[in-house]
Amino acid sequence: MQIPVFTVDAFTNRPFSGNPAAVCLLENELDEGLHQKIATEMNLSETAFIRKLHPGDDFTKSSCFGLRWFTPANEVPLCGHATLASAAVLFHIQKNTNPVLTFVTLSGELKARQVKDHIVLDLPLYTAHPQVLEEVEELIKAAVGDMTVQDVRYSPDTKKLLVRLSDTYERSVLEELKVSAQSFLSAEKTGKVKGLILTLKGNSSGKGHDFYSRYFAPWYGVLEDPVTGSAHAVLSSYWSEQLGKKEMLAFQCSRRGGELKICLRSDGRVDIAGQSAVVLKGTLTF
Repeated sequence: MQIPVFTVDAFTNRPFSGNPAAVCLLENELDEGLHQKIATEMNLSETAFIRKLHPGDDFTKSSCFGLRWFTPANEVPLCGHATLASAAVLFHIQKNTNPVLTFVTLSGELKARQVKDHIVLDLPLYTAHPQVLEEVEELIKAAVGDMTVQDVRYSPDTKKLLVRLSDTYERSVLEELKVSAQSFLSAEKTGKVKGLILTLKGNSSGKGHDFYSRYFAPWYGVLEDPVTGSAHAVLSSYWSEQLGKKEMLAFQCSRRGGELKICLRSDGRVDIAGQSAVVLKGTLTF
């Protein structure tokens, strides 16, 4: 069997930055167990599998495809950067000419469209509710030590814990913070957290970023995810409420880093836009 595979850096226009995802184009059905084996072999935070939904579908002409995402450890219900990477392969490599692509996923139908040099993703918007600090105090201490925490929220839909650091901290503090994400596994006692977001208010005046973040998911075998679309489906809701804004510019402060343009819609969803760079084209043969 041969499967075309691509490595795409998402939320950046520069190779070797942003968040890399592997994208596999499936001409035929793949044995269920092979998805995870391939994702483990690729060893990136996410491997996406695009599949045809009907006989006669074509990667260059069809507008609707199935899409699944796997970390090196397991399947996940939503991944923004691998969705952007998948759309980039179809738009830029396969030369798909449809104005909008629809992906059928575990999170429902997701749409992607091209706007100039960006790809805009239509993602669900998730609310994060106030979280009792005492329940997650050990986890937060494992993440940020004795740093001052301004707010703690929890998103039950995504199982993500959002920890907002004090506004007195600068971006550099978040960037330089040494985090041992592996320790989260023993520090998390509730059993309900599967991802931890650290976030910080940005310079929302002028042309600066409205907020910054980092994201950790050792529960899924991802110690730190460089740029995370699904985390911004939670962050967008939170910071829109805090800042009173529907359009925001965000930056994820990982070592590779990446920028996201955000627009909350009237239908309760969010458009998240980013650029991409295809850095590898190859074939899996087995």
